[in-house]
Amino acid sequence: MTRTRLLAPRLLPALLILTQSASAAGRAEDEPPRTRTFAVTCRATVREIPEGARVLDLWLPVPRDDDHQTIHRLTIDAPAPVTLGRAPGSGNRMLHVRLDRPRGEVDVTLTIVATRSENAGRDEPLDAEGRGRYLAPEPLVPLDGPIRRLADEATEGLEGDFERARALYEAVVGTMTYDKSGTGWGRGDALYACDERRGNCTDFHALLIGMARSVGIPARFAIGLALPGEGGAGEIAGYHCWAELYVEGRGWVPVDASEAAKDPSRREYFFGHHDEDRLEFSRGRHLTLEPPQQGPPLNFFVDPYAEIDGVPHAAIARRATFEDLEGVEGPSAPAPGGDRR
Repeated sequence: MTRTRLLAPRLLPALLILTQSASAAGRAEDEPPRTRTFAVTCRATVREIPEGARVLDLWLPVPRDDDHQTIHRLTIDAPAPVTLGRAPGSGNRMLHVRLDRPRGEVDVTLTIVATRSENAGRDEPLDAEGRGRYLAPEPLVPLDGPIRRLADEATEGLEGDFERARALYEAVVGTMTYDKSGTGWGRGDALYACDERRGNCTDFHALLIGMARSVGIPARFAIGLALPGEGGAGEIAGYHCWAELYVEGRGWVPVDASEAAKDPSRREYFFGHHDEDRLEFSRGRHLTLEPPQQGPPLNFFVDPYAEIDGVPHAAIARRATFEDLEGVEGPSAPAPGGDRR
């Protein structure tokens, strides 16, 4: 068993700029962003490894430092040497384990100690390359047909990008229902969301991103884990995703349309804010890993991904837990308590 501990330097908190009025956000304009420090432990168990398998490749997403989250420490338990990589293009970080002649079940555990800050957006430039990337269609996010028609209807008569972005958000929140019944949901399929007007966070934000891009507003997708708001310690049920819309002169405006639909009392807040009860793992869709996988691009990257002898292998059990921490000041902070296996 290989155990690796990686320390990350503490980043100074960025000055966050409110992107909407204090009354709309429900907070005082001079109130500092809320923060939350926690340990998250993710365990991946690769099962049903076929007899005679020669090579197992396993990738797990690793969160990055940015203006809204600081990664204090990573601790990795794995049965073989681990490499940390960053995918070209997306910039997503990940760990990769390659195990020869795998047998039985294979466990890899990643524990992250992080501080997440409330994101109220900030002004930053977007270069031509980034603008092109965040205005482009994707396999499940077309920009024509009903997506464009819906966006045109929502923004008719509006000129400023901030007002148009708000109108797109309102159109999605006001017409979609958070509903995971039946089939078809959970793929981030903008046409499904447009037709059915229901789904989970991937469907909400696929539709919103497609609508925004179709009318010339750059938009990007991020995914990670949502921590229960009550704090303490416990299980994390599953992934959560969100979006940002780019407005010249304001920068990236954070939005969370699915959370707004689930909790109408926070509808104003989630246009212009992401709360601190989350941990971002990756950005973008249709992703190539590092080292590159032999299978097709990933729709999004939040769960472990495995290949056996170059063939995608879906039999992976995943468990994630969290524990709120106090007094973590930097890389010398004490390790969280155990793997919680």
